Amino acid sequence: MNIERIPSPLPVPFSKAVRAGGFLFLSGVLAMDAQGGIIEGDVQVQARAVLERIAQTLKECGTSMASVVRATIWLADLGDFAAFNEEYAKHFPDGLPSRSCVQSVLYKGAKVEIEVQALDVPRLG
Repeated sequence: MNIERIPSPLPVPFSKAVRAGGFLFLSGVLAMDAQGGIIEGDVQVQARAVLERIAQTLKECGTSMASVVRATIWLADLGDFAAFNEEYAKHFPDGLPSRSCVQSVLYKGAKVEIEVQALDVPRLG
């Protein structure tokens, strides 16, 4: 089996995505600017930035949000669950992936982190 590691443009020791076994595995994504700082804003602002970055990485890998089969979400505050869900649903018009959501302390005070696994297929949808 071939494994392709797609490096992160950030100065961090992980791949932003790994292609293996017919899947793409994306590392957790935070709402970060080009300098590595957390984007200011509420959970919806940060979720939008995270999901747009995930969509961009999937596009670079030759697929789309429609191929996402699994998501794991970390929220800094489960009190943001409803507001997060409102933004999250907008990014999966072709159907929602399976997912887990837990509360966790996140890097530099971020409000949300998301990682996804997607089928490694040509753009769906």
